[in-house]
Amino acid sequence: MTATATPRRAAARRPSLRVERTLQREGYGVLVGMDEVGRGALAGPVTVGVVAIDTSCRTAPAGVRDSKLLAPAARERLAPRIRRWCLGHGVGHASAAEIDDIGIMAALRLAGERALAQLDLRPDLVLLDGNHDWLTDPRRVGLLALTEDTAPPPPVRTMIKADLRCSSVAAASVLAKVTRDALMVDLAPGHAAYRWEQNKGYAAPEHLDALRALGPSDHHRRSWRITGNGVVAGTGIGTDEGGLL
Repeated sequence: MTATATPRRAAARRPSLRVERTLQREGYGVLVGMDEVGRGALAGPVTVGVVAIDTSCRTAPAGVRDSKLLAPAARERLAPRIRRWCLGHGVGHASAAEIDDIGIMAALRLAGERALAQLDLRPDLVLLDGNHDWLTDPRRVGLLALTEDTAPPPPVRTMIKADLRCSSVAAASVLAKVTRDALMVDLAPGHAAYRWEQNKGYAAPEHLDALRALGPSDHHRRSWRITGNGVVAGTGIGTDEGGLL
């Protein structure tokens, strides 16, 4: 569970399978790229995508990038191509109510576990974007794992900017973003004032205006003490995280 320093000029690179191939040569034959979206939203779930590959999976579909760098139409076009390309895929959610109940980090873990459960395989390694392993439950590692009836979790390798370097992680971010966006669009008609079809639950001006007028809905993360000024206490950032909505 080691973190790799941010590569120089990573933002200028296109993701590739170079890192994945190195890990496969180290003995991790089946790799799962994992990434999350929605951590900083004010409403809706946090969502985790996973994409499994092995050595039979060749170069990722042209255009695969971190989902934040792609326009919505480009993500939509890529999603079915990614599903055909990879060995397996899944998308898991943890709801706003679950985030309120267990906190954002445990909710990320829950969403990640739900995504992995959709795979008809057991990965040799999970490649996780970032510098923090939020997937591994500390209660299920080492001697503590001996008391569990379930299989131990897969090992995790964290990597800063993996979504910019690694095709499997970038592809996972696209699937997560497309799925979560569709969910928020489906929720929007019943909560029209918040304009989720546009902002996907992030702290856009029209969303904050509605919060000032109406307060939070059942799909808002109430434990974050959201206000119409977009103030979020403690657990999130309330923005679109610098990407394209």
